[in-house]
Amino acid sequence: MIVNNLSLCYQNKLILAPMVRVGTLPMRLLALDYGADIVYCEELIDLKMLQCKRVVNEVLSTVDFVAPDDRVVFRTCEKEQNRVVFQMGTSDAERALAVARLVENDVAGIDINMGCPKEYSTKGGMGAALLSDPDKIEKILSTLVRGTCRPVTCKIRILPSLEDTLSLVKRIERTGIAAIAVHGRKREERPQHPVSCEIIKAIAETLSIPVIANGGSHDHIQQHLDIENFRQATAASSVMVARAAMWNPSIFLKGGLRPLEEVMQKYIRYAVQYDNHYTNTKYCLCQMLREQLESPQGRLLHAAQSSQEICEAFGLGTFYEETTRELDARRAELLARTPEELGEPAEDSSGVIKMAVKFDRRAYPPQITPKMCLLEWCRREKLTQPVYETVQRPLDRLFCSTVTVAEQKYQSTLWDKSKKLAEQSAAIVCLRSQGLPEGRLGEESPSLHKRKRETPDQDPGGPGSQQPAFPGELCKKPFMALESEMSPLEGR
Repeated sequence: MIVNNLSLCYQNKLILAPMVRVGTLPMRLLALDYGADIVYCEELIDLKMLQCKRVVNEVLSTVDFVAPDDRVVFRTCEKEQNRVVFQMGTSDAERALAVARLVENDVAGIDINMGCPKEYSTKGGMGAALLSDPDKIEKILSTLVRGTCRPVTCKIRILPSLEDTLSLVKRIERTGIAAIAVHGRKREERPQHPVSCEIIKAIAETLSIPVIANGGSHDHIQQHLDIENFRQATAASSVMVARAAMWNPSIFLKGGLRPLEEVMQKYIRYAVQYDNHYTNTKYCLCQMLREQLESPQGRLLHAAQSSQEICEAFGLGTFYEETTRELDARRAELLARTPEELGEPAEDSSGVIKMAVKFDRRAYPPQITPKMCLLEWCRREKLTQPVYETVQRPLDRLFCSTVTVAEQKYQSTLWDKSKKLAEQSAAIVCLRSQGLPEGRLGEESPSLHKRKRETPDQDPGGPGSQQPAFPGELCKKPFMALESEMSPLEGR
C-alpha cells in the first residue's frame, strides 16, 4: 500500500466539517479558538480553483486564491496553516492533482468530497455521484497520494448495503489515503433521518486507517460531552461536527457552550479583521441566530447591507472603525513603498504620455464613451485600432491601463477599481493629448455610429464581459476584440 508523506494526524481529533458558505476563514479560526483540532474549508470546485492565482495579501497577512473576476475563492492565514484541510469537489484525477499542487504549500491536507448529495455537486459527477464509480474514486485518490506532499483524505456517505459499503472503503484504503470521513447516512437521506452509527462502527472495525465519524449533529451532538459519546458509539478515531458547530462553534470547548452573543461578536471581529464579504458574514450569523432571527437584533442583522451595519447591530461600531483605519493605514504604508522596497524592478515608462484623469460615466451621454470616440477617430484616420494593456496591482487590486495608438502609449496615473474604467481613462489621456473630443456632455464631437449602450463594465460590440487580468498579469486586446447561491450543506 502506498503511504503518503504525512504531517497531519487524524487520530483522536475534533474536526470542523466542510460546510458550504460556512467554512470560510472567520469560522475556521473561531472553531480553532474554541478547541477544534482540524478545520475543513467549504467544498471548492476544481475548475474554479484552476482559474485562480495565488496572491500574498500583505494588508491582511493572508494568502488569497483570486479568481479572474477578482473574487477571493479561498483565503487562509498562518494561524491555521498546519490545521486546515482543503476540500475540493472534483471528478477528474488530473484536475484534482493540479489543484492540490496549487494549494499544498498553504494547507495541511487535501480532501475529496464524495458525500455531498446536492445537485450542484453531483451533476458534474462530483460529490456523492462518485460513490457509484469506484474506479474513478481509486484513480483520483491514487493520483493525489502519489502526486502531492500533503496527506489525502476523502469524505463519503454509506451505500445501500453494508457489504457494498465495506467493499468500497477497503478499496479506498488501498489507495494510501491518510483517513476517511464517513457520514452515516445514504445519499438520498437528509438530517431528519437517523444516522447509522452501526455502519460507521463496522467501517472503523474493518479499516486500519483513522475513521472520522460525521452526521451526529441532528440526533446526538448538542453539547461538548456528546461528541465523545458519538465517537464511542461509532468506534471512530475522530469526530467531525457540522451543524452543531455552525449553530455555535463553541461546541468544541471542553468547558461547555459559550453565550451566543459572545460567540457571534468574536466571529464578527474575525470577519472584519480578514475582510470577509458582508453577505457571507451575514449568512453565517443568521445560521447561529436560528429561532432568534425575529428578535430586535435579528431584524437589525437582516436589514444590514454592509460589514459596518452588521458591526453596529452587535455593538461593534467602534471596533469596525478602528480596524478599518488600521487596515487603511497599512494599505497606504505599503502603497508608499518604492519598487526597490517591494523587491520589484522599477517599470520603464519611457515614451508613455501620462495624465492624472479618471472616467466619470455621469459626464457622458448614455451611448458615448471615450473609447468609442478614440476608435472612431482611428478609423477615420485609417490607423490600427487601439490596443489596451491592463495590469492589476495585487496590493489593492486596482487597475491601470495603457493604450497604444500609432505606436504611441498613453496612460492615466490614477488607478481604477475595474479594468473597463482603467481603459476609459487611458482613452481620455490619448484624446486630450491629441486635442480631440472625448464625447463629454455639451462637447461638440463628430457623429458616432449608434451602438449598444456601453457601460464601464461592458465594451460595445463585445459578445460578453471579459474577465479582468490576474493580479499583476498583463492583458492585451484590440478595442473591438472579445471583451450560486449554494444552500448550506445538506446533512454533511
